[in-house]
Amino acid sequence: MIFGAIPIADAEGAVLAHSITAAGVRMKKGRRLSRDDLTTLEEADIAKVIAARLEDGDVGEDAAATTIAQACHGPGARLQAAFTGRCNLYAESSGVVVIDKNRVDALNQIDEAVTISTLAPFEVVANGQMLATIKIIPFAAPQAAVERAVEIASHGSPLVALAPFRARKAGLIMTRLPGTKDKVLSKTAGRGGRSSFAFPQICLLYTSDAADEGLGVDLGGRRII
Repeated sequence: MIFGAIPIADAEGAVLAHSITAAGVRMKKGRRLSRDDLTTLEEADIAKVIAARLEDGDVGEDAAATTIAQACHGPGARLQAAFTGRCNLYAESSGVVVIDKNRVDALNQIDEAVTISTLAPFEVVANGQMLATIKIIPFAAPQAAVERAVEIASHGSPLVALAPFRARKAGLIMTRLPGTKDKVLSKTAGRGGRSSFAFPQICLLYTSDAADEGLGVDLGGRRII
């Protein structure tokens, strides 16, 4: 990739490095300059632009990010269209994100042009939450680096996937102690209030057995397992 000041006459197809306004037209950073763009710049007496010109063996930032992201994303992960060299993966539902940390680290060591950032493995996520982002740092990445990233991401199970929460039937066992009122059991069972939960709950099983050594905590004849 060639980067620097390029004369307008030689800038067709180059990628603009800085946003610029000419003759009332706003050209944003990352824009690939067309012949019409160059005419507009010439009419505004702009002789040179700071831009990048891709060479043989270079892959444009959006194309590179998309290619790598497609190789990374697995079931439950939604890929967003790349922009400014960044391609994000989002959760399609609530669940637990599954990420291969070792391969993420290996991918980040390929080339300084290629990076991937993710949530921590097995983190609980909500629907629509970002799971990972693939970013190409310069305006292009070497073809060899992109191919190596795809090779790493495609080896084995998906690099970034989502294990969605699934509804499960659950039973509740309650024991009655002398003097226990019916309303206490009813509230515990949820008959008098909320009967369902929006998120998975951690449950404790209570038994009437005395606590065994090392197996539970004795709470007055009830054992927490």
